[in-house]
Amino acid sequence: MRDAMTTTTIYQIITIPAPPSDVYETLMDSKRHSQFTGCAARISREVGGNFTAMESLRGKNVELVPDQKIVQTWQCDDESWPRNHFSTLTIRLEPIEGGTLLELTQTDVPAPCFKGISEAWHKFYWHPLKKCFAPASPSAPNHRQETRS
Repeated sequence: MRDAMTTTTIYQIITIPAPPSDVYETLMDSKRHSQFTGCAARISREVGGNFTAMESLRGKNVELVPDQKIVQTWQCDDESWPRNHFSTLTIRLEPIEGGTLLELTQTDVPAPCFKGISEAWHKFYWHPLKKCFAPASPSAPNHRQETRS
């Protein structure tokens, strides 16, 4: 008989300085997802469709409500993640003044993976996503300047 695996839940709330439609598109569009994470992603936009991202993540879309909600089965190709085990990822997007309130709930995360996965969301997703939508500062213009003589 196999031992029961101990699992945990990751819960994070992040504010993104962009409307929910932009956040949803950036998460669900393969090209935009690849650009902001810096890693190749292939994401189906259909319920039941597959996704891969960050070279080690894969799963299926369970529920998609454009600009509002993403639910996916989710698996990490890591030695500490049990083979054939999937967590459930739910991302909810809510419009707020100045952007989007993003609520992440990831259930059935293997306990030994909790810290690494939780930190990875911030390092590889939330920080780059915020940077992607951050307004350009006056000291760092977002346009190219040319000098002509």
